[in-house]
Amino acid sequence: MIGAELLSPQTLTVGWLIYIPVLIWAIARAPWVELFSDSRRQHLLFGTVFALFMLWLVRRDFDTGVSYHFIGMTAVTLLLDWPLAIVGGLVAQAGLVLLGRQDMVAMGVNGALLILLPVLVTECCAILVERAQPRNPFVYIFCSGFFAAALSALLCLILALTLLWYDERFAMPYWLIDFVGYLWLLIFPEAFINGMVVSALVVFCPEWLETFNRTRYLSAPWKDDDPKS
Repeated sequence: MIGAELLSPQTLTVGWLIYIPVLIWAIARAPWVELFSDSRRQHLLFGTVFALFMLWLVRRDFDTGVSYHFIGMTAVTLLLDWPLAIVGGLVAQAGLVLLGRQDMVAMGVNGALLILLPVLVTECCAILVERAQPRNPFVYIFCSGFFAAALSALLCLILALTLLWYDERFAMPYWLIDFVGYLWLLIFPEAFINGMVVSALVVFCPEWLETFNRTRYLSAPWKDDDPKS
């Protein structure tokens, strides 16, 4: 998460120009009729927003204006599908703004980095997995959960550092070259948290996952042709 003082007005404006149209698109595509008529979906959405809000509160704030926390949007996207995932991320982000833990002006940039980018990566991975039509649920857990979360964290870090370097308002540390060696310490926990949540949902509550094809993944991998049984 990046503070507004570290970004130029042009970058902040571009962030809003990216964030707002996608928000409008997500709100238009969200299944509001099903949401208002299904209490289970409502509970999932509210619970997910609360979990995201609490996850984003557990963070490390640096004096330079940069904060680090886990993203968690991969599991949210697989659970709610991308329109409601973006809407839920917006509500959790608004809660941080109300508490003064995020700058209102920088909501566009941070929303694009921490919400839109992970949702895009997760949705692309889920589409590719679905096109392959695998029958093993571990393919879904690893590719759509672990791998998508790790890739989201990596791209988020790279783009955030690129923005800070481009605006030239952040003093890059001299050890930045050695930062590559620490990427695993940031990427693996993100992948583990999201993968663990997705694994638990697949095992205990597969019907909660909007992107999980229960008919294919949970069908018996064999056919009993023995007439005596």
